[in-house]
Amino acid sequence: MTIASFDQVEFGDELPSFTPDTGLENVRRFAKAAQMMAKRFTDHEGARKEGLPGAMVPGVMSQAILTAMIHRWAPEAALVKIDTIFRAPVMVDEAHEVNGVVTDLDEETKTAEIDLTITNGAGETRVLGTATVRLP
Repeated sequence: MTIASFDQVEFGDELPSFTPDTGLENVRRFAKAAQMMAKRFTDHEGARKEGLPGAMVPGVMSQAILTAMIHRWAPEAALVKIDTIFRAPVMVDEAHEVNGVVTDLDEETKTAEIDLTITNGAGETRVLGTATVRLP
């Protein structure tokens, strides 16, 4: 479900969850566009040589995934701010789920605060954040 205006949002609303593409080819495309071609992002063996279990999604891409969730839910929303906490790496080629819930509404400014998470297949929170969005 997508929303078009502030009046459609209620405290506690859950944003539609989705599974982002964290496959190696997609992460490589992002890393190339962001000029972040370190092996830890683009090559499983190169990441293992750095002591990691495999390639990981760049933090800025994880934050972009959280932002994408907001725009999937409310295409006309304006992102006012997003704070992100990286608890653990989002690993490339592993399944992840992105979730969000509305935790505050401000009628005067027509803004909503949203708590966001990226969890792995084991249900472990890898990235979490709080975003403030202005809605039409």
